[in-house]
Amino acid sequence: MVATDSVIHSSHEVREALALGKPIVALESTIISHGLPRPQNLQVAREVEAIVRQHGAVPATIAVIDGLVHIGLSDTELDEIANRDDIAKASSRDLAIVVARRASAATTVAATAHLAVQAGISVFATGGLGGVHRGANESFDESADLTALSNLDITVVCAGVKSILDVGATLERLETLAIAVVGYRTTNFPGFYLTDSGFTIEHQVDDPSEVSAIQSARSRLGTNRSALIIANPVVHEMDRARHDEILTSGLALAKAQGISGKAVTPFLLEHFHIASHGESLRVNIDIIKSNSALAADIAVAGKK
Repeated sequence: MVATDSVIHSSHEVREALALGKPIVALESTIISHGLPRPQNLQVAREVEAIVRQHGAVPATIAVIDGLVHIGLSDTELDEIANRDDIAKASSRDLAIVVARRASAATTVAATAHLAVQAGISVFATGGLGGVHRGANESFDESADLTALSNLDITVVCAGVKSILDVGATLERLETLAIAVVGYRTTNFPGFYLTDSGFTIEHQVDDPSEVSAIQSARSRLGTNRSALIIANPVVHEMDRARHDEILTSGLALAKAQGISGKAVTPFLLEHFHIASHGESLRVNIDIIKSNSALAADIAVAGKK
């Protein structure tokens, strides 16, 4: 379905790409507004869009600015998302509220995937998926990413799920929700900062053309009602001992300060950034750049 409602605006570049059948890659904006520090966030956002273009696809960074959904941002709009202090964080459930109030928000994985599908875009690059949180058997804390992706025909390139989550439980939920997971040149499921979360997956692809073949088969078989996850491990992971030590201290600190729900993830990511003296930030940037390049290659392969 291609959205034409007046609350959704596609950039000229994206509209032209859709009309001509050019490859497009959707990009989330939460990493710009909430995931990276200023001024590096704007620099990385520009570099990521440049990488997508270098690999032959059109970038479509998605965000809500003053009540208008943007599919593809101008450089001025990228700057707004990176530097304005009133940019909220919106999941799919929040979109209508943000639009109705003419507010501004960066979009999470769930919201970005929803809007990308609405706009007719089928490939999406992000950092790491949300999932089942540690202790979810008591808190019922589970990311909306999972339920959103269970109802969307979109290919998502990510570095697995964030290592701060319950990776095993998240993989179980992905299976229950019939969300296909394929490793890119690996059967070790990545854990965001780590190349191997300690869990294995069944399927592996070694080339973007193989992903294109899977997409085509999903369409023919009617199994494309949920997402296809391409798990692309980061090349240079964090030191594992240091990662585990920082995670343990971050979880203890979050509990001591009463931080819960969707506030946990940004809190722990910030804790990683501070405690690792920027190493986690380096990995985070490597992840989004690598995933954007692979997503563009997949989008291009799908048009051949």
